[in-house]
Amino acid sequence: MLTYPEIDPVAFSIGPVRVHWYGLMYVLGFIAAWWLARRRAAQPGSTWRATDVDDLIFFAALGVIVGGRLGWILFYGFDSVRDTPLALFKVWQGGMSFHGGLIGVLLAISWFAYRRGRHIFDVFDFTAPLPAIGLCAGRIGNFINGELWGKPTDGPFGFLVDGQVRHASQLYEAALEGVVLFVVLWWFTSRPRPRLAASGLFLAGYGTFRFLVEFVRVPDANLGYLALGWLTMGQLLSTPMIVAGLAMLGWAAKARQPSGNYAA
Repeated sequence: MLTYPEIDPVAFSIGPVRVHWYGLMYVLGFIAAWWLARRRAAQPGSTWRATDVDDLIFFAALGVIVGGRLGWILFYGFDSVRDTPLALFKVWQGGMSFHGGLIGVLLAISWFAYRRGRHIFDVFDFTAPLPAIGLCAGRIGNFINGELWGKPTDGPFGFLVDGQVRHASQLYEAALEGVVLFVVLWWFTSRPRPRLAASGLFLAGYGTFRFLVEFVRVPDANLGYLALGWLTMGQLLSTPMIVAGLAMLGWAAKARQPSGNYAA
C-alpha cells in the first residue's frame, strides 16, 4: 500500500495569479508535440517544413483546449456547468475530455490540411504519435489534483486515499495511453507506412487502453454505469475509436497508398 503524497495543485504563484500543475502539464504536452514534430520533419525525405510544424501545433492546441473543454461539458459535466456557469472557464481545476479534445483536434488539423493543400489523412498520420506525451502529462496532472481515482484494491500498489486503498487509475492511463502508446507509435512511424496506418494504430491503441483501464476506474458520480453494471461513458466513447482504428488499419494494409509525408 502506498500513501498519496497530497501534492499542492498550485505549482507556484505570481502575485494573485496561481499557476496549477494541471495547466503546466498541457504546456508540457504542447512543447513535447512541437519538438517531436520538428524532429520528424527534419528527417531526410520528409515533406514537412519547420514552419508547417509551428502552424500545425498552433491549430492543434486550439482544437485540444476548445474541444476538450466542450467535450467534458457535453459528456460529463453538463450538470456542473448548468448549476455554476463560471465553472466553464475553470480549466485549471480539471474537466477536460480526451474524446472531445480528439474531435477538436481533428477539426482543427482538417482546416490546416485544407489551407495547406495537404491530404488530410497524411496530416492525421503525421500527428498520430505526437499527443501521447501530453496524454501522459495530463494524467499525471489528474493524479496531482487527486481526481479520477480507481476502485478499492488490496493490491500492493494501491494508494491510501480518504481512508480507502484505491487503484491509481490516472497513473495506469499515463503509462499505457502515454508511455506505451508513444513508444509503439514513434517506432511504427519511424519509416514510411501506408496512408492511414499510423492514424488507425493510434485510435485502436488508445481506445483499447482506455477501455481496459475503465474496468478499475470509478465512473463519474453524475453518470455512474450506463449499462450492464459495468459499462462507463469512457468505454462507450472508446468503442467507436477501436472499431474505426481497426478498420483504418485494414484499409491501409489493403490499399497500400503511399504516404504524402515522404518524398517519392
